[in-house]
Amino acid sequence: MITHHPKHELLELHVKGQLPASISAAISMHAEMCPLCKDKLEELTLSQSTTVFESTSSQINTADNFDMDFSNMIDSITSSDKVYIEKPVAPKSVNVRGHEYIIPRAIDKVAQSQWQNLGKLSRARLDLNEGDLHTSLLHIDPTGTVPAHTHKGFELTLLLDGSFEDELGAYTKGDFIWLTKSHTHKPETKDGCLCYTVSSNALQFTKGLARILNPIGNFIY
Repeated sequence: MITHHPKHELLELHVKGQLPASISAAISMHAEMCPLCKDKLEELTLSQSTTVFESTSSQINTADNFDMDFSNMIDSITSSDKVYIEKPVAPKSVNVRGHEYIIPRAIDKVAQSQWQNLGKLSRARLDLNEGDLHTSLLHIDPTGTVPAHTHKGFELTLLLDGSFEDELGAYTKGDFIWLTKSHTHKPETKDGCLCYTVSSNALQFTKGLARILNPIGNFIY
C-alpha cells in the first residue's frame, strides 16, 4: 500500500505546469499507481481549467475588435470524415542484471544512458538536460544497501518496483519520497528494487571515510 505522496503544493504546481520536467514526470508516474493522488490531480486540473477559462472568457468579452464565428469553427471541425484510431503502444521494458521491469509511459521516450554498475548498485542516467538536476533510474540488487548519508540539496525517490526500508520507514511500489539535508538515512533492500531518482546535489556521507564513499555518492548523484 502506498503511504508516501507528493505534497499538495507540488500537485498544484504540477497542474499549473510550473515544475521541472523530471519532477512532473515523477508525479505523473506516482498518480498512475496511486488512485488517491490521481483523484486529487483531476480535481485540481478541473479547478485550474475553470479558472483559466473564466479568465480567458473575460478577456474575450472585453476585447474591442474580437470577432469569431464559433458556428463556422464547429462546422469546420465536424465536417471531416476522417476517423483517427489510436494504436495501442506496447510497454517498454528494461532488463537490469537479470530483472525485467516495465518502464512507465511518462519516461519511456526519454533518452537513457547505458547502465553502469558499482557493487550491487546499477544506474542509468535519463537525459532531461536540467542542469544541476540529475535524473536516473537506480537499481539495487537484493540485500543491497547505500551507506548512511544526508543530502546537500534535495532527493526525490519514486519507487517503481520492489521495496526498501531505512530509518524513516518502509517503502513499497509507488511511494513518493522527498528528502532534504534535514534527513539522514541508510536505504536497504531485502528483495531488490528499481527507483526513479531526481537529485539537486551530491550525497554527503555521515559515517565511514568520505574519500572512500565519495565514488558511491557521485555514482548515485
